[in-house]
Amino acid sequence: MNDSREDNGDVARRKMDQESLRSALDAQLVALGEPAYDGPASSLPDALVAAVLTAYERGLRPERDAGRLAVRHLLDKLTTAAPGRTVEVRVPPYAAVQAIAGPRHTRGTPPNVVEMDGHTWIALALGRMTWDEAVADGAVSASGSRADLSAHLPL
Repeated sequence: MNDSREDNGDVARRKMDQESLRSALDAQLVALGEPAYDGPASSLPDALVAAVLTAYERGLRPERDAGRLAVRHLLDKLTTAAPGRTVEVRVPPYAAVQAIAGPRHTRGTPPNVVEMDGHTWIALALGRMTWDEAVADGAVSASGSRADLSAHLPL
């Protein structure tokens, strides 16, 4: 019999709507002064992440839907790579997920919380910044004994 605290099960991954991805990507590309996306549908999420990262690198704020979907895509990749419900990863105002196997949290404020902005999350997920750099720079707020994503990054 499994101990219910350790039985995290698989976290269902949401399928992203291709039309929403394409619309957000094209809006971001227009805002960057670039042509609309003409690549394969299977590459839409990664192209969106790249466009949002380009906006950040140019000192621009990404288009809201583009930023949200890019962050969501990378958070979904984290939950696939590290399924569980031990650590809550928050990227306000875009999304939050629970990930990493271990004791399951069920009520109140989670004991293990990681919070950061969208730019930091994308940089960490893509390996543009290390966990230690982000923590040292104060770009990540991490509380709890399991609130360390370094073993799961980059994605």
